[in-house]
Amino acid sequence: MSFDYLILGAADSKGLNILDIAATLFFFLLLMFILKKVAWGPLMGIMTQREELIAGEIEAAEKSRQDSQRVLEEQRDLLKEARTEALAIVENAKKQGETSREEIITTARSEAARLKESAIREIDTEKERAIAAVREEVVSLSVLAASKVLEKEVSEEDNRALIEATIAKAGEAN
Repeated sequence: MSFDYLILGAADSKGLNILDIAATLFFFLLLMFILKKVAWGPLMGIMTQREELIAGEIEAAEKSRQDSQRVLEEQRDLLKEARTEALAIVENAKKQGETSREEIITTARSEAARLKESAIREIDTEKERAIAAVREEVVSLSVLAASKVLEKEVSEEDNRALIEATIAKAGEAN
């Protein structure tokens, strides 16, 4: 077999047909060129846009995540501050309540002591008045008894009756 035979090829031969290969290669390259101009360029443009869109969404999601994390930290800090303030308020209220309680107790004790002193003075005054009234009554009765004794000479029985009458009179006066 000669080389010419291979190049020119026979339709019925089982060898390589160079013209068919060249034509197929030419049409394949032409098809690739057309696809590149018509389909590949716009398809790659769409893919690039899609890639940029996805990258933008990922970037936005990351920024949103970072913002959420920052807000979460701020909220945690605010919550911690609020708890601290609430504890301080409760502690302050307890202290004020304790102070008020102590003031009320002190005021009540001093008022009770004042009322007790006032009552003791009043009792002493009333006691002195009662003693003075009893003394006056005793003096009055003594004078009355002495005047009765002096008016008449009294026997022991009369004297006893006079004392009993005086005591009865003293009981009626009270």
